[in-house]
Amino acid sequence: MAYIKIDADRCKGCYFCIKFCPKQLIIVSDTHNKVGYFPAQFLQEKEDQCTGCKTCALMCPDTAIEVFK
Repeated sequence: MAYIKIDADRCKGCYFCIKFCPKQLIIVSDTHNKVGYFPAQFLQEKEDQCTGCKTCALMCPDTAIEVFK
């Protein structure tokens, strides 16, 4: 089963990962990181739907996303 990890402190809130996730498994967090941005957050309860396509990681300009298969 694939899943992703988002480093909240590296995320600057561009939300490209949210826009391009084909399964819509990433949302905006309701808490800000130490820099003041609201980072992207992976929906853990829907991780069984993640295909590990790596689109989120490829789109992230801050290299804040790791994909695990």
